[in-house]
Amino acid sequence: MNDAVTIAVLDGDGIGPEVVPVAVEVATRALAAQGRTLIPIRLPYGATAIASHGQAVPAETLEALEEIDLWAVGPHDSASYPPELRSPAPGAVLRKQFGLYANLRPARAHGGVPAVAADVDVLVVRENSEGLYADRNMTIGSGEFMPTPDVAMAVGVITRGACERIAVEAFDAARRRRGHVTIVHKANVLRLTTGLFRDVCFDVAQRYPDVRVDEQHVDAMAALLVRRPGDFDVIVTENLFGDILSDLAGELSGSLGLAPSINTSATQGMAQAVHGAAPDIAGTGTANPVAMIGSVAMLLRWHGLRTSDAAVEAAADAIDGALAHVLADGLATADLGGTVSTGEFGAAVAAHVG
Repeated sequence: MNDAVTIAVLDGDGIGPEVVPVAVEVATRALAAQGRTLIPIRLPYGATAIASHGQAVPAETLEALEEIDLWAVGPHDSASYPPELRSPAPGAVLRKQFGLYANLRPARAHGGVPAVAADVDVLVVRENSEGLYADRNMTIGSGEFMPTPDVAMAVGVITRGACERIAVEAFDAARRRRGHVTIVHKANVLRLTTGLFRDVCFDVAQRYPDVRVDEQHVDAMAALLVRRPGDFDVIVTENLFGDILSDLAGELSGSLGLAPSINTSATQGMAQAVHGAAPDIAGTGTANPVAMIGSVAMLLRWHGLRTSDAAVEAAADAIDGALAHVLADGLATADLGGTVSTGEFGAAVAAHVG
């Protein structure tokens, strides 16, 4: 087996150039401990790409990504771009261009970090290709439009095929976790769209008799996540609901700075933390790299499972273990009440995995 793992590195904006290299260094050390080499391929992306190429996602970046399965991508700060380049956002370009239909967002409490809910340990499996978001539901143009200056409308799209493939992701994940899937929808009001989502998920559930399945309306789900988060394992839902619930779950775990995420197709995966670019603290060395490190660990685990590569899976486990160990020891950046810098925190994690 080839011992090299290639990863595209797109630092992004704001704190991205601080947290992404830290995560890549941790992954390099974790893979080296398993006898593997990480080959990072840095590509232009975001504000620096606008300065050098005139666009946030240059053609050369898209062409390079065609040949690379794994990507570590920083946040974007498109609000700071020239007005004509703010839409579509760089992340949306990548998701749509490469069909990254599954967004996986875990949230769990960590020792050493004060959590709103100490028993939260959930995985939100979010359909990432359609729904109400305007950048994902039209072949050409936006799903939002204004027939008159006083009326704004949005098209929401739900398809059987997209529902089925995200349900499979959720039930497969549940088999690797605690064997429980909760289908979240709003079929009492959005009967046709989220009703289709619910029905297809229950159809897929028939293939997984070993997985317990139930359902919740999205508003009730938000309340229950706060009241008794320990009751839930894998939550599968459509795009907009998943975006909201995963942020809620991240805060329950202690901070969005802890919330990792990957976006995947069947063949390519993008590690991108849930949090934004935080331009107000960019360059200060105080950004929290936990979410980005965790995202890269998720990416390695996804790749290891997909390719049956136990060494890559072991590297992902080592990163998760190192994060837990360092946080439990009380090391933390300023957002979590600590005093260490971004680099110091990363160095501690890298030393532990090495």
